[in-house]
Amino acid sequence: MLTSAPSVSLSWVNTVVAAAERQGVSSAELLARAGVAHERLSAPRWPVDDITRLWRAAAELTGDAAFGLNTGRQVGPGSFNVVSFILLSSATLRSAIAQLQEYQRLISDGGRFQTLAGDQRSWLIYHPLQGSLAFSPHQVESVLAAAVCFSRWVTGKPVQPVRVQFSHGQIGPLPAYARALGAEVQFEQAFNGLLLENAVLDAPLPQADAELAQLHRAHAAAQLAALSAPALLRSQVEQWLSGALAGSVPGRAQAAQQFGLGERAFARRLQGEGVRYAELVDGVRHALACQAVAGGGESFARIARRLGFSEASAFNRAFRRWTGRTPGDWQQHRAVSAQTAPPVGR
Repeated sequence: MLTSAPSVSLSWVNTVVAAAERQGVSSAELLARAGVAHERLSAPRWPVDDITRLWRAAAELTGDAAFGLNTGRQVGPGSFNVVSFILLSSATLRSAIAQLQEYQRLISDGGRFQTLAGDQRSWLIYHPLQGSLAFSPHQVESVLAAAVCFSRWVTGKPVQPVRVQFSHGQIGPLPAYARALGAEVQFEQAFNGLLLENAVLDAPLPQADAELAQLHRAHAAAQLAALSAPALLRSQVEQWLSGALAGSVPGRAQAAQQFGLGERAFARRLQGEGVRYAELVDGVRHALACQAVAGGGESFARIARRLGFSEASAFNRAFRRWTGRTPGDWQQHRAVSAQTAPPVGR
């Protein structure tokens, strides 16, 4: 069954934005560097690739090699929306982690947790689930730092893992890892995870409330059901096209095959949703072009080739049709807007 495209909650997006702002980077500057429209801050969820762009932009603009660690160690209940209340009212840290595994989609589709129990200690393993863009290591480090921070505020005690490990190499200074994680850290390991004492995981939590936890779970379950509802085919096609435009434009027959449909059935399904395949291609090209031009990291000729335009002049004509401006004029206008825009409320 087709389900909604992978996404992340605005509460987690705002956690990243706030962390950048604490280091002097405005939300307008951050979004401009990431190539994400300001209006996106009013959307309840973001595509996973967009928050990856946000993480990359935040690390670049702050110049902080420990940006992910510093973001994770300053999370609070607001970072996890309704899931926070479930965790706080759980009976033990282990049961809170189990609830987190069940309702994690309400925070993000960008990863999942796994628990491997041992006789005296247990691993809490994090498996990143990236989109078409490779995750920044800052994203992974923020999650484990947030898990430690969450363990501390849910237990009311200075929880310290026995060991922490990452599958990527070291990117920040060792003292920053010690501050955020409070444990020995190993890099370039087989998985990302925290090793915790079972005594810590199974100790009663101070705010345990079974009745309140049940109420919060009912509310979260309703949100999860809505999030997991079947998505429109057009949304699935748009998500696929975002990663499939790589120097050429997939034809309608290729797209139909991708979704297990005959070409005519594919066209009818889209027509029933009020759109044609060519319109979806044009819309995705528009979005990707604006992101790339706003980012400023590629020449316009390279953007044109990557999006499947035969020549730069064809790209320029399409961009003017989309925005009313040439790529150069639009980029300059965006840069001026980012410098003069007031802070965006969250």
